[in-house]
Amino acid sequence: QVQLVESGGGLVQPGGSLRLSCAASGTIFRISDMGWYRQAPGKRRELVAVISSGGSTNYPDLVKGRFTISRDVAKNTVYLQMNSPKPEDTAVYYCYARVAQTTTRVWGDYWGQGTQVTISS
Repeated sequence: QVQLVESGGGLVQPGGSLRLSCAASGTIFRISDMGWYRQAPGKRRELVAVISSGGSTNYPDLVKGRFTISRDVAKNTVYLQMNSPKPEDTAVYYCYARVAQTTTRVWGDYWGQGTQVTISS
């Protein structure tokens, strides 16, 4: 049993900032990658950022230089710092983690419930 819970979503004006958090809990043995995806109405879910357990990061060009992903490995928590967000960043943001459970030691992908981020004046 693994659960990811996001927090920090809401409404922010263009040019402002927002920080999302996601904490994983449950029968966790190890977590490799953690990251953020987003989905806007009528669009496919897309990658926002990924960070490995060793701290390596990956960003698509559309957020590179504006968003920063980080994590606290000891707390099983990942963050997304959103600076200078744009209206087109409006979406439901989903946390994900690749987790091996204590019971099976088998890797699987887990997702949070999503948190709404709205960029609007």
